[in-house]
Amino acid sequence: MWIFSSSIDKKMNSLALLILRTVMGVLMLTHGLMKFDMLLAGGPIKFPDPIGLGATASLMLAIFAEVVCSALLILGLATRLVLIPLIITMLVVVFIVHAPDGLEKQELGALYLAAYVLLLITGSGRYSIDGLINKRKKRRY
Repeated sequence: MWIFSSSIDKKMNSLALLILRTVMGVLMLTHGLMKFDMLLAGGPIKFPDPIGLGATASLMLAIFAEVVCSALLILGLATRLVLIPLIITMLVVVFIVHAPDGLEKQELGALYLAAYVLLLITGSGRYSIDGLINKRKKRRY
């Protein structure tokens, strides 16, 4: 029975990775776009400076990770590379920004972090631009 099967079905795994990449990317992209609006609004930047780079630099790094890297994650382009800024961002959120707040505030960031680490380990799967690039490279050799 397939419910209890522990065998690996590469197509189903790639479909699951596509769903995970898309959901995590779209959800994080919405956070990033809200931050981008904050930047465009003008006026003084009111954003945490958790690692001492300044509020503007911290905001720009968060926008880069949450908008640019999330968009590339959705496409599955340079997946493992774009996960690094997302993982760093979530590490800062969970263990620095919300460290004194406890699990209630850390939970969402920890869930993102877990999903990003999973994708870093697995890669993007066959249904991605990385998968297309890898497929073409295999044909050449």
